[in-house]
Amino acid sequence: MTIRVLLVDDQDLVRAGLAMVLGSQPDLDVVGQAADGRAAVQLARECRADVMVMDVRMPELDGVAATR
Repeated sequence: MTIRVLLVDDQDLVRAGLAMVLGSQPDLDVVGQAADGRAAVQLARECRADVMVMDVRMPELDGVAATR
């Protein structure tokens, strides 16, 4: 079973690092990345991820509000 992961962080380098680490695991698949909460909400509808790793402080819509 592969776990589908969506990464959300406003810092490109953080997202890239997480994608590299998580993507190297055989049972994890990074299915999408977003730079803010608004994009995360839209991407969550499209990607159907099992897990979302989201930063709390971001522009546009923070992680707490996006989770709601």
